[in-house]
Amino acid sequence: MGILIDEQDESGAVTTTYVSSDSAKGDAESRIDILNTGKQTSVWQQALNVFLPAGYPHSVTKDYLEAVLEGVGVGDASASPTAALLLSVLQDSMGRIATILFAHKLGTSLEPECKMYRLAADVFNDCAMILDCLSPALPKVPRVILLSFSSVLRALCGVAAGSSKASLSAHFAKWGNLGELNAKDSSQETIISLMGMLAGSFVVAHVSSPFATWSTLILLLSIHIAMNHAAVRAVSMHTLNRQRANIVFSNLLAHDKVLKPEGVSRQERIFELDGVLRWKGSKVLGRAKIGVTLGSLATTLVPRHSVTGSIRTVMDIAKLADVYRREEYLLWYDTASRIAYIVLKEGASPTSQLKAWTHALWIAHRHATIQATGDDVDMIAILRLVEATLKDLSSRWSGCLERLKASGWDIEVANLETTSGTRIQIRAGG
Repeated sequence: MGILIDEQDESGAVTTTYVSSDSAKGDAESRIDILNTGKQTSVWQQALNVFLPAGYPHSVTKDYLEAVLEGVGVGDASASPTAALLLSVLQDSMGRIATILFAHKLGTSLEPECKMYRLAADVFNDCAMILDCLSPALPKVPRVILLSFSSVLRALCGVAAGSSKASLSAHFAKWGNLGELNAKDSSQETIISLMGMLAGSFVVAHVSSPFATWSTLILLLSIHIAMNHAAVRAVSMHTLNRQRANIVFSNLLAHDKVLKPEGVSRQERIFELDGVLRWKGSKVLGRAKIGVTLGSLATTLVPRHSVTGSIRTVMDIAKLADVYRREEYLLWYDTASRIAYIVLKEGASPTSQLKAWTHALWIAHRHATIQATGDDVDMIAILRLVEATLKDLSSRWSGCLERLKASGWDIEVANLETTSGTRIQIRAGG
């Protein structure tokens, strides 16, 4: 007498049938035939089984897939795993594109403004965390946009944090021990992360309501930003960027006093307007653009009449080039917009760039003093002011550099250009 035995998988589907039958010879021997009745499992299904419970979909409830999709940001009962995959691809692509654009647009300014971007990286990361927490409360389309923007913020955090950390590490490595410093820094981050995980486990056990969750999140993020702000302010950079040059040279020109890096760091703003000319850390006099094209400067030398629109030429490039024949830069101050345009000559040294920025600051201060008396300043008067301030600055510049080096400033590093600049080469005409 023969029997049939069906073998089933976790979901109850028959995979193999065993047929036991008596021998045709009538002796005591028997025969077993094996029939594979189950469907052939594809490679895709085998890979999917790695992530799904055994016996899926029979071994789980109907809302299991919906919960999984919500976990990756889809949040729609009719959504498919393909939609979840596309969302992940979109987020990753947005982050990578943002990384490329951010590095291209602001890459030059990351080193001069490393303190600002180090704190900005923490702000970007915390904002991305808040957006992730807000996303489940939004409909599908706004949620996708929000999560994509969150990915962009994390990409900006990565670029800003990595670049600024490299500059700060180079500043800290006084003995050239940059490798050891980075290794110890990683160890410090590891132990702090472990302490944070332990503290987080305690907090999660005592926070349950939405109000308590959001209150705790905002409190912890505020503490995080405040502590990083204090840490960044404690850093005393020895190179002169735009803001530090304003503080140092305004005090030097006004009081004949050279501030040390530690004193400047206490006056320094973490977030400062780009290119602003600020006198002694308080009053804004105007703006300066260094490394601009000669065309940008030339347009300010040919003013148009406000009514008729006619053009009158009072100054030309040749006359201005003659004023700066012994300098490695050209500078002109536009009184209407209060912007100083600085064109650098080929081979301009870091000290020449510092002198150009100081000259712009000195002109802006003198112009503000003249305006305070109510006097009008035309282009001829500005030319005289340019010549007078250049003569005054040149007479004391060598002594200023020596005093800066004695106070601990590194004047051989150019940290004034925050964008890719141009250089000019002046040749005699035929």
